Formats: sequence, structure tokens, C-alpha cells
Amino acid sequence: MLYTVFPAKAGDDVLSRKIQLPKSRGTVYKLLGQVADRSGYLFIYDSRIVDNDRETGIRGGDYTIGEAVAEITGERELKLRVIGNHILIHKSEPPDDALSVPPAAAPPGETYLTVEGKILDKYNGRPIAFAAVGIPEAAIGTVTNLNGDFRFRFPDSLRNSTLIFTHIGYNSREMEAGLLAGKHQQLSLEPRVISLQEVIVRVVNPEKVLDELLEKRNTNYAARPVYQTAFYREGIGRKKEIVNLTEAVFQIYKTPVGHSSRQDMVRLLKMRQITDPNEKDTMITKFKSGINSCLMLDIVKNLPDFISKENRILYDYAHTDIRVVDNRLTNVISFEQKKGIRTPLYKGELYVDTENSALSGGSFRIHPDFVKKSASMFIESKSKNLTITPEQISYTISYREYNGIYYINHVRGDLQFRVRKKGKLFGSTLYAWFEMVVCKTETENVQPFDRSQRLPTRTVFADTDFDYDKDFWAQSENPVAETDLVV
Repeated sequence: MLYTVFPAKAGDDVLSRKIQLPKSRGTVYKLLGQVADRSGYLFIYDSRIVDNDRETGIRGGDYTIGEAVAEITGERELKLRVIGNHILIHKSEPPDDALSVPPAAAPPGETYLTVEGKILDKYNGRPIAFAAVGIPEAAIGTVTNLNGDFRFRFPDSLRNSTLIFTHIGYNSREMEAGLLAGKHQQLSLEPRVISLQEVIVRVVNPEKVLDELLEKRNTNYAARPVYQTAFYREGIGRKKEIVNLTEAVFQIYKTPVGHSSRQDMVRLLKMRQITDPNEKDTMITKFKSGINSCLMLDIVKNLPDFISKENRILYDYAHTDIRVVDNRLTNVISFEQKKGIRTPLYKGELYVDTENSALSGGSFRIHPDFVKKSASMFIESKSKNLTITPEQISYTISYREYNGIYYINHVRGDLQFRVRKKGKLFGSTLYAWFEMVVCKTETENVQPFDRSQRLPTRTVFADTDFDYDKDFWAQSENPVAETDLVV
């Protein structure tokens, strides 16, 4: 098998370096991971060209890195280039401008690059949902879907910027954005194990952690309004089939901490909707106030009862773990409604930075023991012939730091109900979800929207009048980072 080495500052020496590999079988992805572990170099390649899932094997022994790659991939012609601590794999030589420095200022008609792929756990190979993908210096990004997939667009002028992949509890990975452009990349994140040397072992008072969060929220979070460009999605499903899906791109006028959430304004940029044509012959379900729910789930700004001092008497708190979020140590504060309280409250976790006391994220749900009592909180109207019982109501949120300030980054709500018609022994599952991913944050020249531009946030968004946008994701005058969130 042949492989070609591009000359690149000691690249020949790296690819000729001998490593010892054990005799083993597995997927191409797994075996290339072994080479990466032993060489210290990570691989970049298009997974549509190199078949990650192909089962293969390698004989034990000494190999140069180049020989190992050729043996594992089974390709007859490969071209390899060493760039920093990465090895770029191509079937044809990448153009010279793939690695060139772009102009200092973007031209008026700047083009956009796309990176897509999947993020997996390095050891068990499972997809990592809600991992963050972005360029922090430009405050743009996206998140992976439930299958670990992502699609991210960014201006060509940022091709030499650092693209960062992060998730709670994992070591972050960084790559030059331009190296991944146009590729479908399968990446792995390594779980972060915190050694005792990194942590001063001490008793942590969970309520004190929350007190410090509140004391510093005016410092850690925006003191002025910002614009946020966000991708929004809401859907209704039944019997494992999606019956209604509505997607949109918004611009949000986001007011700072200490201001009422009602002052947040939303302007619709583009929208599309997919409806099951058979839905008209079945039970009609509509999702109300999904956009407003996303705004309200900025829980640093709109303090829920499990954070505010006034209502903490309703909850028990515990410091249950220390995790890594964006390469920073984070206290995990678990909470649960007190025993003896029978009304439906919340149970979950909050992630609070150990140094600056900023809330970086959280996950919580209606307490499973009392979720069935919460129907009136979520069901506005129904037929007298139906019984609708909540089975699970859960939420996840995350914040991202930009220039020392934290901004809401991702919000998701999942609601599952059991629906049964009178006279029927069995029912069916009805599920609804809403999700918002902030793709861009802007801090300059921020002004409220005119009344005529504002989108109502408490109505049924799926009923909004709009012209169908067949080029929903096509490049426009205001292109945004893409995400493809699959439920």
C-alpha cells in the first residue's frame, strides 16, 4: 500500500517515527485511535472517504505512523500532512489556500465554510449529545444533536481560528477551523479524570455555592443588552413518529440580568414547517409558548425556586461531584424537593464554576414521583374523551463564556405524556420538545426592535403566518451557524 508524505516542517520525521502496535482487530476508527494514543498525534480526515466503521485488523509489531495508517485504512493511495499535533489524511493534495492565512479584513462578499461530523466518547464509542462546537473568539457556535451529529458554518475569514469541541466531563479538543472545512469529521472526546492533586479536598456547602452564584451574577453575566442569533426548533411526536416540526432562525434582543424576561424581544429571520398529512385525521396537538419557555429557561436571569434564596426551604441540596466544563473545574450541586412536600417541584443538578461561581449549565426535571400531578401546568385544553398524563418533563441548559461574560448557549425541553381515549384499555405516547441553540452573540450597536418587528412568544408558533423558505439553510445576507438537530 502506498502513502504520500507532504513536506511540512519535520513532518517526514513524524510519519517515519516507529511505534509499537499490538495485534488487534476492530473498526478503522478504533485502530486509528490506538495509533493516536501511541504517537501523540490526532488524525483529521473526511469520514466519507475513510470508512470509520469498517472492521479490519493489524498484525502486532513496529510500524512507522505512515505505515500504520495505510495498513489500517486499507487505502492504496493516501496523502498525509503533519500540522501541529494533527495529521491530515487526504486522497488528493489539499489546495495551497487550505492552510494559508486569510486577508486581515473579510471582503464584502465573503464566503462561508462548513464543517460537519459526529462526536463520540473515546472509550465506549457512544455519541455525545449537546457537545458544544464553536469559535469562542467570534462568539459563534452550535451543539451536537442526540446522535452526536453537528453541522457548523463559519466565515472564510475565520479559517485560521481555533475550533473548539467541548462537553461537560470531557477534555476539550481544539483544531484549526480551516483544516476541517468541507469534511465530515468523526471526533472523539476523552473523559476527564480529575486527580486529587487538582482539587483541595474540603467540605463544600452547596447553599453557600448558590449564594456566591447570586452575589457574582451581575459580574459574570451581561450588564448590557446583546443581540443573539439562534436556531429554534419545536416538534410534536406520537407513536415514535414526528407529526409536526417547526424550525426557525431568530434574532433575540436579550436584556441583561436583573431585567424582566418580558423585555426580551424576538425577531423572526426565516422559518419552515413540516406537518404529517395524516395528522388532520388524528388528534390535533399544538405546542404553545415554546419560544417563551426558551427565554424563561435562562435561569440566571429568571431565577427558579431552586436557586432563589426565598424558596430554598422547599429543597434539599448536596455537593455530589466535581466535573470539568470547558476545561474548568465545576462543582455539581444536586437538589431535590424535600420529603413530605407532595406538590410537583424539581429535581436535578447545577454546574457552578469553582473559581468564579458562574453557572455554566444544568439539567432538571419535574420530580418523577409527582410528575403525574403536573398536568395542569402543561395542558391548556383537551377533549373530554381524553385522559392526558405527564410521564416525564425535563430540561437542559448551558452557558458559554465570551470575553469574560457568560451568555445562554443552549436550551432544550422534553415533555412526554400518556394519552388514553375513554373506553380504551391502552394509550399511546405523545411527546413534545423545544430547543434553542445560540449561534452568534453580538454586543455592539444593540437596540430594541420596532414593535412591528417583534414576534409574539406566548402563542402557538407553528401557526405563525410565513412564506415557506425552500432555501432555509442557503447562504443569505445574514448567514448563521447551522445545526441539524435530530430527535
